[in-house]
Amino acid sequence: MTRVSLSKNSPNAYNKLIEISNNIDEQAISLGLDVGFIHLLKLRISQINGCAFCVRLHTQDAQKCDVSIDKIALVTVWEEAGYFSQKEKAAFLLAESVNMIHAGHIPTEIYEKAAEYWSEEQLALIEWLSIIIGSFNRIAIASRYSVKP
Repeated sequence: MTRVSLSKNSPNAYNKLIEISNNIDEQAISLGLDVGFIHLLKLRISQINGCAFCVRLHTQDAQKCDVSIDKIALVTVWEEAGYFSQKEKAAFLLAESVNMIHAGHIPTEIYEKAAEYWSEEQLALIEWLSIIIGSFNRIAIASRYSVKP
């Protein structure tokens, strides 16, 4: 059975989500988050949520921003890889915690660690990026977006 395409059947809602996402991206960039790193955060959230469509999309977007293929490939094991700064690692940890809310609340130590490296405004945008990409992941998964070569 073919699934209902949420983006096609509710285009107004979907377009509003895109508008919000674009606004969050613009704010993040204006506050100093690197565009390539924004795509790496989106990639990591998409990996956690198991969204093949978004994993491919954000991998391609990161490549377009000249993020090295090594760094992209190591996002899934960012904690072990020497490719990421402590600041980036703190952002990954916070983003993961926001998307793994089923495991419990975001631990205070994770938030405090991220706050050592990121301003309040940047923290808020990292959390918003996590939330909005999680929403897109759920839309793609529920609609069974096709991922073929």
